[in-house]
Amino acid sequence: MRQKHNTAKQVLVKLVDLQVKFLVRMRIWLKQPLAISVDGAAGGVVIEGSTIVQLVPAGGEPTTAVDQTLDMSQHVILPGLINTHHHFYQTLTRAVPAALNKELFPWLKSLYPIWAGLDDHMIHVATKLACAELLLSGCTTAADHHYLFPEGVPEALDCQVAGVRDIGIRATLTRGSMSLGEKDGGLPPQSTVQNESVILKDCERAIGQYHQAGDGSMLNIAFAPCSPFSVTEGLMRDSADLARQLGVRLHTHLAETHDETAFCEHRFGCRPVDYLERVGWLADDVWLAHGIHFDDHELCRLGDAGVGISHCPSSNMVLASGICRTKELEANGAIVGIGVDGSASNDGSNMIQEARQALLIQRLRYGSAEVTHHDAIRWVTEGSANCLGRHDIGRIAVGKQADLACFKLDELRFSGAGDPLAALLLCGAHRADRVMVAGQWRVYDGHIEGLDVQALFAEHDAAAKKLLAKVA
Repeated sequence: MRQKHNTAKQVLVKLVDLQVKFLVRMRIWLKQPLAISVDGAAGGVVIEGSTIVQLVPAGGEPTTAVDQTLDMSQHVILPGLINTHHHFYQTLTRAVPAALNKELFPWLKSLYPIWAGLDDHMIHVATKLACAELLLSGCTTAADHHYLFPEGVPEALDCQVAGVRDIGIRATLTRGSMSLGEKDGGLPPQSTVQNESVILKDCERAIGQYHQAGDGSMLNIAFAPCSPFSVTEGLMRDSADLARQLGVRLHTHLAETHDETAFCEHRFGCRPVDYLERVGWLADDVWLAHGIHFDDHELCRLGDAGVGISHCPSSNMVLASGICRTKELEANGAIVGIGVDGSASNDGSNMIQEARQALLIQRLRYGSAEVTHHDAIRWVTEGSANCLGRHDIGRIAVGKQADLACFKLDELRFSGAGDPLAALLLCGAHRADRVMVAGQWRVYDGHIEGLDVQALFAEHDAAAKKLLAKVA
């Protein structure tokens, strides 16, 4: 009897193994797209498991048999868009009356007391909603900068991990921090800052618990002291030391406004890039949010160090912070990616629209002949991937992860468009029809697989009202 049981069990194990192997090896041909943002793939791409295994030339066919063929003749295919800077929790505070029509420092002072009321549930639902917004816009990887850990919410990052996994997007979650409160000359209120030993201990815990190294990773952790005006010089140095011991990246806000430059000169006796070098952050494992107010010599120093810059055009326009010098940064060797920034300054989380904003505002700086839609698409894909230190995403190429954003041009705004790829940005695409993450469709026919959007909206809206009511 036991022998029969063991035989049956062995057969079952073999069947399961065969099913797993079939799923892993299933080959899908995305056939003959309307347009695709890579040369030599007019016939489409072949995906096996989570990886791109072939680019099919115009008029060609896959070199080996495929299990499924999908007609993509109505779709423009891009690499999955990559968001290099966000604050998911800020979806709860869009268009807050007290913060309207202000520049960065007074804007922050209006919002800090509200954000001090965040709780675990608010952070979780805000993360879910932000990730859903991003995914629907063609974003497959998002970096979030969470630096608020009010009393009673010591494990806010864990709430984010749960939210990200609920939606199925790749993420780099940065364990942010604020340690320099108002009483010590910083900007944030004391209720929003943490003890530095607590911060560093939790950073180390987050790496051990959640960080996935290597190609195909769905979740990375990085360290992100918030800004020169909200953390101490010591925390900047200690964060860099710990990050390098553990092999993770570093992120912070820098050179966003003239107010910040004045703060650095007053408190540290130097400009922001000098400060960055002084604390050991002028290095190629660092990417910075905004990076607007650099002089010519600083551009060279950033480029020589291989620093990444997250250009956040919509937020910079809303707060009138200035325009990032993207072309000069790249010419000097720095890396440029795109970030939507928080939904309290951008008031949205839409990556394809952010790429359009980057195109338009950079043309305003450099001229219409100097910045093309190809530049904006490169920034929001390969450039963003490089900012995050990832070389397995951001391009449509053999061996890269199968992260793809597929857009239809079937709205009135696209009628008459001649160049399908240019039309995505020039005509203002705002929603993807299909989005693939690691070879799996997460958005299909404009809907996120397995997500009740209306229920999420209601839950999130209730959380936002509860947060605002705390300070009413």
